[in-house]
Parts: sequence; structure tokens; C-alpha cells
Amino acid sequence: MISDEIRQSFLTFFREKGHRHVRSSSVVPHDDSTLLFCNAGMNQFKPFFLNQEKPLDSRIVNSQKCIRVSGKHNDLEEVGVDNFHHTFFEMLGNWSFGDYYKEESIEWAWELLTKIWGLDKKRLWATVYIDDQEAYDIWNKVTDIPEERILRFGEKENFWEMGNTGPCGPCSEIHYYVGENENQQDPNGVNKKSDYWELWNLVFIQNNRLPDGTLDDLPEKHIDTGAGLERIATVLQGKKSNYDTDLFQPIIKQIESIVDFSYEEIPIPFKVISDHIRMLTFSISDGAIPSNDGRGYVLRRILRRASKYGRSLEINEPFLYKLVSSVCSLMGEVYPEIVDKKSHVEKIIKSEEISFNKTLGRGIIQFEKILSNNKDNIISGADAFRLYDTFGFPLDLTQLMARENRMLVDGQGFELAMDKQRSEARLKEKFTASNGEIFWKEHTKGSNSLFIGYEQLSSESTIRKYAIQDGKIYIILDQTPFYAEAGGQIGDSGIIKGAGTILDVEHVIVTNKEIIHICVGKLSLKETVLCEVEKCKRLKIMKNHTATHLLHKALKNVLGDHVHQAGSLVHPEYLRFDLTHPEKLTLKELKTIEDQVNEQILLNHKLETSEKNYDQAKNDGAEALFGEKYEDKVRVVEIEHYSMELCGGTHVNRTGDIGSFQIIEETSLAAGVRRISAITGLVSVKRIQKRSEILNNIQRLLNVPEDGLVERVISIINEKRNLDKQLNKRKLNQGFQISSVETLMKDCGQHKYLTLQLDNASMEELKHIGDDFREMVKSGIAVFFSKENQKPIAVIAVTDSLVKKGIRAGKLAKEIGTFMGGGGGGRPHLASAGGSSILELDTTINQTDLCITKYLKRLI
Repeated sequence: MISDEIRQSFLTFFREKGHRHVRSSSVVPHDDSTLLFCNAGMNQFKPFFLNQEKPLDSRIVNSQKCIRVSGKHNDLEEVGVDNFHHTFFEMLGNWSFGDYYKEESIEWAWELLTKIWGLDKKRLWATVYIDDQEAYDIWNKVTDIPEERILRFGEKENFWEMGNTGPCGPCSEIHYYVGENENQQDPNGVNKKSDYWELWNLVFIQNNRLPDGTLDDLPEKHIDTGAGLERIATVLQGKKSNYDTDLFQPIIKQIESIVDFSYEEIPIPFKVISDHIRMLTFSISDGAIPSNDGRGYVLRRILRRASKYGRSLEINEPFLYKLVSSVCSLMGEVYPEIVDKKSHVEKIIKSEEISFNKTLGRGIIQFEKILSNNKDNIISGADAFRLYDTFGFPLDLTQLMARENRMLVDGQGFELAMDKQRSEARLKEKFTASNGEIFWKEHTKGSNSLFIGYEQLSSESTIRKYAIQDGKIYIILDQTPFYAEAGGQIGDSGIIKGAGTILDVEHVIVTNKEIIHICVGKLSLKETVLCEVEKCKRLKIMKNHTATHLLHKALKNVLGDHVHQAGSLVHPEYLRFDLTHPEKLTLKELKTIEDQVNEQILLNHKLETSEKNYDQAKNDGAEALFGEKYEDKVRVVEIEHYSMELCGGTHVNRTGDIGSFQIIEETSLAAGVRRISAITGLVSVKRIQKRSEILNNIQRLLNVPEDGLVERVISIINEKRNLDKQLNKRKLNQGFQISSVETLMKDCGQHKYLTLQLDNASMEELKHIGDDFREMVKSGIAVFFSKENQKPIAVIAVTDSLVKKGIRAGKLAKEIGTFMGGGGGGRPHLASAGGSSILELDTTINQTDLCITKYLKRLI
């Protein structure tokens, strides 16, 4: 069976057992701060297990995208070395929330494995928790597995826990022997030898772990199972390695088409790269971006690790981005989001590869310097941290290179240096946070948190729950017109009042599908209260939210379909929109986008909202946004003849209600992500008036007509530049006398050279000195050093006579830059270099002398 058939047969099997199919959630859990990535199929169902939300159905089945690269589940070091660990994988799972339990779970798992998939019963083993006699008996009752193949294990192997406290319970695992000789099976090999593969884990969630470590019985018992698709495919396809299945081979074949090596010759790089490109494609498609901290740092580590393995295959140019297409071809039908975001993913990966290639060469030179000065066969934590901090080398990349040179890395020392940097960064931050638990008191019974704010801005409501803590009053109502912060739109404010009650609603949030009003004031617990949303604020927010939709469509029209929304903020005074785009937008592009949005405002299009099935909405062309979690039923906001998006926010009735639209800023947010800030309505009009007033004042001061302003300002700037140059030359003449240079020059055969450190000279000043040197000296090389912003700088000057003989200042600058832990370059006759540490300047000057003499001796 091919992998698509295996996945589909699993889903079909459980659908026929009454399960509801639920889409995979994003691998980036935007609504769960406890996780960097979704690492198990149960993640999206945590609120059900914690009794925070009611499940949509008591029986659920899905195939979940998972990433395991950090924390408790960190298989990174095993990826590529063994045959079945991955950073990205698919988890097939079925769930019961208070419905069926152990008997059905075990019976159906055995039926699927042996009857539907036809696995050899003689190779299957089952394990149960040592105290779970019930599961042991069920295995004997509902399956025909021999009793001697049912093994008991302790907590480490067969007891599952979500955390130190909370829902937990025993589990039963199903293992498969993949060895050559089935007659050599041994029960002592299960959970110990690599020939016994765990295929499926059936978790019986029946307990609640209390803070004191004791276990209580849960009021309802649940089932949570997980089976790795990659490992199942390997067994069903008769392979010995996951990488030999159809889930990896097309990617590996594409890598082979790029290099001069084969998978059979040198398998590990092929394994690592094919695994990592799957992880990168899915995580970036779901909204993650490479960066220097948190989730983004994990992505950057994975990308750079894959790039380094590419060098094992003699690939020195960006190549990973080319492999995204094979991942999309393989899995795009099941996970269409990777096809939708393909262009964006390619651009992000390529940009990161180019960036890493720029630093890799300098980092390798630094690494080799560390090796040459090392006598203990261990790279210190300080050196490893410098490779990370200055050259962007993740620790595991340094460890990989160290292993290639039969050395170790002081990982503990690296972490100490990292912790020190984090501590220093935290001292510079000012923040307040309150994550304390709210202790609710029930006031009335019944359903709550019905949002009626699309149609009305006031209502009579009943208090369902309340809490008074830390000077704040928290209210949950049966129905509310207050919009809770979501989808980038900030929450409403207003008042709640009644007999003896007067509350200012400062903020509104939603937690576990309950709308919480955060208030200050006086609360008297009467049955009914009057809610009134601050109308002016809401209207401004509605204008900005609808403008966000217009902007999104305009960006796609002007820049291309690779543009996707990567985040937003809808505020009453402005809107902020993050977009996937690899480069700075030009002034012309920004003007075209702004014009297009204003054109749609003037056309006064009508907005239509509707509820649709998610798949139907997507088929109709509705845009789904990064990181948003959508139910089966979704709200669709359509701007007549222009755009259609899935959105739960509040909007104006017609585009003309926005009034006007103005982009005020465009900046870089991260590699491949730009940020646009804009304003609408009266805020936009006031800004235009203010700028007009400023322009009139400047025109009056300069005493020129409006159409001559630009020319006059350019003239003033040029006059200032000329005066600055004259002033700098005067300073130089007062400080350093170029006429004394010839007396300082050293001989190398018939040629002369100079290396000289000057105090407090800027790069611009060094370049002036370099030009003067070339005018005064007929034949020679000079390197002038100084420091700027506590970092070493240098200017290299080569006379025309030596340039003609093949000596290039730019090439010298590149080498001299590496001596300072940096880089350099420039023109043949004049170039510059910069570094990271002024402590190395004396050593650098000595190394520069040797470098120059090396080049000059070639001319003798």
C-alpha cells in the first residue's frame, strides 16, 4: 500500500466505526503557549481532556501533522543516523471522549492491523501497564494474540501523562518484529532491541494526577491513540527504513538529481535533508518564521543543519528551496496549505540559505582557528557561543563539525553563556504580566457567551459567572454585544450597568470559548444588566478591519499570489498588516496598493457575511489566514466583486464607510515578512492636513514655490555635504600628516607597504587617507586601521602600478576582515574591512604584514 492509501484506509476504518474526521491542526500552536510545535495528535484536543471545552463529537479520527525537535520529545540527534526518527511526522489517531473504552480500542486496533492491513500476527506483540489487569484480560478476550505475547511494563513504558498534574492513565502499545528470522523473537527484546518497532500506542485516560502525586479517577474515561504513518508505511511496504518508503524517496530522488552522489553511497545526508525539508515546508506554511529565538530559532537550526549536510554532498549554493516542490507534490493533496504557501516557503528558505552562506565561510575560518589553537580536544562553551552569537552557528551545528574533527563541545558552558545573555536581555526589558488563575463563582445556570455584537451594540444580559481578583472584576454573561479580542482585532470596551452595578469594561478576551469581560467599578449581583459597547471605538475598528481585507487583496494583486497574511492588529487608531514578501516594497508599489484600496472605497462595495462549511468556503475561494484555527462551520466575509476571507471580526456595511486609506509605514519584521501600518477615516484626513501644514511652513521658510521645494532641499543637502568634506579634510590635515607616510613604509624586495593604526578615525576618514596615499606614493600598499563603535575597521589602498600587476585591494580586504572575525571587500584600488573584536587588532596587524608580503613576494 502506498502511504496515501494507508492514511485513507485508517480514516475510513474509523469513520465506519462512527468517528468524525477532524482536520489536522497547525503544527504551530498559536493558541497554546506551552508548546513550540504541535508534537502529538492530542494537542488540539487538550481542552477536552481538561474539561475546558465540550468535544464536537464523542468519537474523533484524524491524521495530525507533528514536529518533535525540542523539550521532552527531541529526536534531532537521531534523525538520519537511525531509520525511523524524524523532526516532522504524521500521527494517525482515534479518540473517544467518554464514549467507548479499552475493549473497543484494543479490538479495533487488532482488526485494522491484522485484517485490513494484513500484518503478520506472528510478529506482533502487545504491552500493558503492570497494574492494568483489565487491559491484559481484554487482549486475551477480544483478540487471538497468544497470551505469551502480552507483556507487562512499568510507568516509564506504559503509563502516559500530559504533565506533572492533570489527566493521565495506563497505555497499551503494539510492537512489530522486523527482524529477518521470526523464530528468533524474544520477549526480552520488546522495548529494548531495535528489531522491535512500536507501531501504535493506545492510551486509556482514566486518572487525574493531583499536585501531591496521588491519582484520582476521572468522572469520564477517554481514549487517545497514536500511530506513526511513516513507521506503518515502512512495515506495510516491506522496507527496513522509513526513508525507503514513498514518503521520502521522491525527495531523495530530487536531491540525487542535484548532486553527483547517490543515496546508497552516502545515505545520512540524504536522510537528514529529506527529513528537514519536510519539517521546514510544513512549519513555514503554518506561519513559523526563522529567527534567533524560540520557535524561529528551532527553524533556523534545522535549516542550517540541512544546509551543512548539503556540503557533505558538495553543494555550496542554495538548494533546499528547490526541494519544496517535491514535498508539495507528495503531500499537497492531503495538506493543501503547503501548496497554497509554496512560493512563500521557497522564498523564506532561499533567503535563509543565502544569509547562512554569507556567514558560513567566515564561521568555518573561525572554527578552524579554534581547532588550531586547541590542545584539549574540546571546544569551550565560550567559543561555541561565539560561533553562535557572531556567525549564526547553532550549537548542534558546532557539535556536528566537532564530531567530524573527533572533538567534543562543552555544551554546559555554551548554555551558561546563553543564559548570561538572556539574563542581560531581560534586565533591559520592562514588562508586566498576569497569568494567575481566575477563581469563578457561579451566579446563574445556563449556557453562556453567545456573541450578538454583529447586529447590535447593546443588550440586556444575565450574569452567569463572576470573579473579583487583584482589583479587577471578571464577568461572563449569557449573551454579549462585546467583541472579544481575536483574529488581530482588539476587544471592545464600554459599560455594564444595572441596579447597584456600574462597570467600565476595559478589555474583553475569550478563553475556552467563554467571553470574559475585564472590568473595574462596582458589582451588585442582580439578575439582569444592561451592556453598552463604546460605539465610536467600535466604528473605528470596523473601518480598519474592512480596510485590512482590502489591503490584503491589493497586496496580492500588486505583488503576487505568494503574499499571505502572517499577522495583523486592528486598532481603533490604526491597522497593522504583516505579509509574506521577500523584499522591501518600493514607493511605486506602495502607492499602487494605496490607490487600489482607495479605489475600492470610492466604489462603495457592499459587504456580505455568511456561514459555510470550511471545505465549501475554501472551494469557493475564501482566504484562510496563518495560524487561525477554524471549526467545520466558518464565517465568510465577502467584499462585492473584490475579496473573500474567513473572518470572525466586525466590519462596516459598505467600503465607502471607511472614508479614506493611507499607508504610513513599511518595515521588515523577519526574513521574508514585511509589516505595513496604515490609517483610515478621520485619522487619515487629519494626517493629510498636518502634513500639508508642515509643507506650507517649509515652503514659506525657504521662500520658493511648491514645485521648487524638492530642488531647493537637494541643493541645501549638497551644500552641506561639500562643507562636511572640507571640514573633514581640515581635521585630517591637523591630525595626521600624509607627507610622513613614506618614512614609515617597510620594504619587501623592490616594493613598499605600510600597516598603521590611527586613533579614533572613522571609516570615511580612513578612505580619505587612502585616497591621499594613492596620490602621493607611486608604488605601494597601505592598510590603515582604526576602531568605530568599539569594532575594528580598516581601509586598504593599492597604487595603480600594483593594481596593474594583479594585486587587488578588495581581495586583501576580504582576508584582513577574516583576521578580525569579520569580512571585507571593495574596488581593486581601495577597499574596506570590518571585524567584531578590537582585542584582536594587534594580532590582525601582524597577520596583515604577513599577508601583504606574501602577495608582494609573488611579484619579485
